[in-house]
This record gives sequence, structure tokens and C-alpha cells, in this order.
Amino acid sequence: MIKIIAVGKIKEKSLQNMIDEYLKRLSGFTKVKVIEVADEVIPANNSQANDQKAMNVEGKRLLEQIKAKEFVILLDLHGEMIDSISLAQKLADLQTYQNSNWSFVVGGSLGLSQEIIERADFRWKLSDLTFPHQLTRLILVEQLYRTYKINNNETYHK
Repeated sequence: MIKIIAVGKIKEKSLQNMIDEYLKRLSGFTKVKVIEVADEVIPANNSQANDQKAMNVEGKRLLEQIKAKEFVILLDLHGEMIDSISLAQKLADLQTYQNSNWSFVVGGSLGLSQEIIERADFRWKLSDLTFPHQLTRLILVEQLYRTYKINNNETYHK
């Protein structure tokens, strides 16, 4: 089973529709549960200390959704960048040899608390580019769908 644990809600209807389409496609391969935790309201003139406090609060909310035995994959700008084939192999190996319960964690706009970084079993960097956390969720579900297509030897556009 896959859990996607993310800070905040998707506000754009068109983006949510695209995410829902990939979740529907994924349902043919595995169960996916999406958990959205509340994001902290951040004033425009916020201090760095207040930003850190907000990240810590969001981090605690994320951690509350993770069970002890789940394999946690953190989407992180400072993680390891891998291609789709390598991701498919990594998840296939995890499912076969370690754990088939995965939590993919998407932080909020401020970033990730140290607590959630330390809990991660794997830190995955999608790109050298920076994406809004809402768009990251779309990229994540598309890549998960691609992974299942690859691992099931099914065709998918390149």
C-alpha cells in the first residue's frame, strides 16, 4: 500500500483533476491513500525563527501519519536524484525484499523539519528545478503510475 502524506490542500481544480486521474490509474495496481495535513499560515513578513517553528509544526503533523514499520520516501530538494527506471527497480526491490508499505512525504512551501528528514528511509530529489509542493504531488503520482507500468512490462509513453 502507498500513502501520500502532504502538507496542505490542492487548491487548483485542474491540478486536482489531473492528480485524481493518476490516482484512478494507480488503483489498478495498488491501493493509494492520500493524507493532507494542515499547513501553517505564514505572514509575509515572517522571521526565520517563525518559519522554522512552522516547519516543525508541519513536520509533527506529517510524522503523526507515519506508522513505525512504513518505509518513508521523502521528496526532498537535497535527496538523491534517480530516473524512472531506477525508481521502478528500487520500489520492486523494496516490495520483494523489505517492505511493501510505503509513505511518500511532500512537505510544505517552507520545506521540511529536521525530524521528518531524520525519519526518512530514502530522500528522493525529483529534479534540480524547484517545484511548488502542489505540483510535486502531480509529478509524484505520475511517476508512481509510470513505475507500476514499467514493473508490469506494460507500455507507457516515453
